[in-house]
Amino acid sequence: MLDPLDILTNMDAVRPHYQPIFSADEQKIIGYEIFGRIVIDSEIKSLGPFFLDPTIPEEYKMEVDEKILKNALENFLTADPDLLVFINQDANILMLDHGEAFLAILKEFEERGLSLERIVIEITEHNFTGDIEQLYHMLMYYKTCGIKIAVDNIGKENSNLDRIALLSPDLLKIDLQALKLSSPSPTYEYVLYTIALLARKIGATLLFEDIEANFQLQYAWRNGGRYFQGYYLQRPGEEFIDRSMLKERLQNEFNQFITHEKRKLETVHDYSEQFYKRVHQNVTAFKKTSQSNDDLIVKLAESLTDCTFRIYMCNENGFQLTANVLKKGEEWILQSEYKMKNWSWRPYFLENILKMNHLKKGVLSDLYSDIETGEMIRTYSYPVDENVYLFIDLPYSHLYEQEGLI
Repeated sequence: MLDPLDILTNMDAVRPHYQPIFSADEQKIIGYEIFGRIVIDSEIKSLGPFFLDPTIPEEYKMEVDEKILKNALENFLTADPDLLVFINQDANILMLDHGEAFLAILKEFEERGLSLERIVIEITEHNFTGDIEQLYHMLMYYKTCGIKIAVDNIGKENSNLDRIALLSPDLLKIDLQALKLSSPSPTYEYVLYTIALLARKIGATLLFEDIEANFQLQYAWRNGGRYFQGYYLQRPGEEFIDRSMLKERLQNEFNQFITHEKRKLETVHDYSEQFYKRVHQNVTAFKKTSQSNDDLIVKLAESLTDCTFRIYMCNENGFQLTANVLKKGEEWILQSEYKMKNWSWRPYFLENILKMNHLKKGVLSDLYSDIETGEMIRTYSYPVDENVYLFIDLPYSHLYEQEGLI
């Protein structure tokens, strides 16, 4: 690790590097994030550890940061006028003088022709230890100057979504290091889904960083990313590069993603259509011989034993009309205590009821985690009669056997 004194006594060797950020809509570079580097014995070393070291006095960090920032902004003065400038800032250091020194540097370059609307300040919310309200007021003042705000490293540590929403950022930067080179855990996907919902509600754009492999880029694309950044696309360098250098490659990769997603959607649709025919046929047959709805779902369970572990019926307001029929080992049991429980509070319940009423046929849910078992499942919903709806829970083991349902 570099000695801080080696850095402070070799300021001429300190220089900015730039990592490009690519857009999904235009497949070109829309801006660069500024990184600090130092050249020691002809070797380029990152200054990240220097800035992250809590034992180094803040004034030393500010001195080095100012040198990097000013050199970088000089280069942006002669770059394309629509290139965004992503600048990492420690919110704790910014708040020492309520962001005045940093803003003064930006104003200096604004007078020389650099529009502040090109500036994106990146802060890490979960590292901030001060008064969040004061930080909010400072950032709101920055925004009145045209500066954009990005909250960085979301999903990496203990990000607080309430605090993030309060800061009203323009961009949310989602760290994909958690994916590494393996499939994400279901929990991580839920967190990501929540962040995507938050972004939509507060009008923020999603930027996925630390993309190091094709599947991570696909994951970012599939989860609503508009901007992408990482070694898989381009490492930081000393110079700006051709903004369209990856356009053809990204178009090809996006086309592959689109083809894969279409195929998956078609698979889900085809499965739903086939399952509808099977359920419809069985319901039609068993209704004629069943004494009650409980009797009906028991017969259905036995006929669908290869693909379900739980069946029940509800009315359109979510009140359960029958017991649960639950598979225990190879046996089916009735759970009468579930009668009249209400499920209208569950996401998409009422929406799916309306879909069934409109389509006059069944609906297959997204993949989700079952409340009681914790297992990833899908639910098939089917309209039996007026104000009577059948719900068939499909276990992970069955979905796994059907290509494209997971």
